[in-house]
Amino acid sequence: QVHLVESGGGLVQSGGSLRLSCRAPRAILSTFSSATKGWYRQAPGKERDLVASIGSGGVTNYADSVKGRFTISRDNSRKTVYLQMNNLNPDDTGAYYCNFHFDDPASNSWGQGTQVTVSS
Repeated sequence: QVHLVESGGGLVQSGGSLRLSCRAPRAILSTFSSATKGWYRQAPGKERDLVASIGSGGVTNYADSVKGRFTISRDNSRKTVYLQMNNLNPDDTGAYYCNFHFDDPASNSWGQGTQVTVSS
């Protein structure tokens, strides 16, 4: 598994922006590059749902609720994946988790989570 370190959560007013970061400081570059990287959100009492993902080839995918507001990107040189979140609303509140997905399920990795709270 890959050690993932998340940062960037916080408290923001509705309409505001945040950028989440997920670093894989100990991963070798080929491992970082080969993973499908995703951000998941878990609201209190709810399941953990996919918010956005980016494949090894750069193809992105977004949940309908965040399309046009969130952007996932990666910087291979920094071994970091980002989630830029704009025009936040209270429904975006939750714990955000970074995930690296590999063909081998045993290698799938999760970050520790970072809390995002959007006040109305």
